[in-house]
Amino acid sequence: MTLPTPPPDFHWTTEPWGPMLRCRALDGLAQHGFTSRQLRLRPGERAGDAWTEAAASVGCAVPRIGRVRQVHGAVVRVVRAGELDQPAPDADAAVTRDPGTAVAVVAADCVPVLLADPVTGAVAAVHAGWRGTAANIVGATVATLTREWGVDPASLVAAIGPSIGPCCYAVGPELRTAFAEAGHPPALTNRWFRDDDTRLVLDLWTANRDLLQQSGVKAEHIHVAALCTQTHREVFESFRADGDQAGRMAALIVAPARA
Repeated sequence: MTLPTPPPDFHWTTEPWGPMLRCRALDGLAQHGFTSRQLRLRPGERAGDAWTEAAASVGCAVPRIGRVRQVHGAVVRVVRAGELDQPAPDADAAVTRDPGTAVAVVAADCVPVLLADPVTGAVAAVHAGWRGTAANIVGATVATLTREWGVDPASLVAAIGPSIGPCCYAVGPELRTAFAEAGHPPALTNRWFRDDDTRLVLDLWTANRDLLQQSGVKAEHIHVAALCTQTHREVFESFRADGDQAGRMAALIVAPARA
């Protein structure tokens, strides 16, 4: 298997279970990573060997991971250490500031986003499918970090992980309508949607980058892996390519110890 070459601000590491993608800008801030197809997480799985291995790769244990039951919306869960044993709520992002506690989301074409604040130690994991992107889940996450711990959006570092890219994400015109009805102006939606020969394609990477900037995150702090899950289906899980046979990939990040 040949791994696709990521941009310079991302790199592969070799884990006992296979390759994991990491963002160099986050390396010095928090343990984190985007798993690959080789770990083979099952849809809906919340424990088991695969999660144990994923957790070990970021230096924590499964009981220390705050999860959500993803519903393609814009609800954010605040994870506190004393609440880790509670059932996962319906949400599409999780944030924490408790040292040693991780937050995670899973995806198989949808956009995983990891955030870290070097000032407060707060971290976030976000699941942004097209519905979550239209609902501005990344903006809701940044707002939650600010409300809970006084995070300055300008200090945040963001990594947008592997997902379906504009090369492959053909959509219907009803999605453009849905984004317009969600309040996104034509100046933005015209960047996110484009006619590619005989089809309309949606660029979720640019959309989430723009929405992060709109939320106050600096452009130079936003890093995009730009690796398409459907193009590289031998390395990544892709629901569009494999349907119900697709597994899931995790995006995890651990809140660091604070001085």
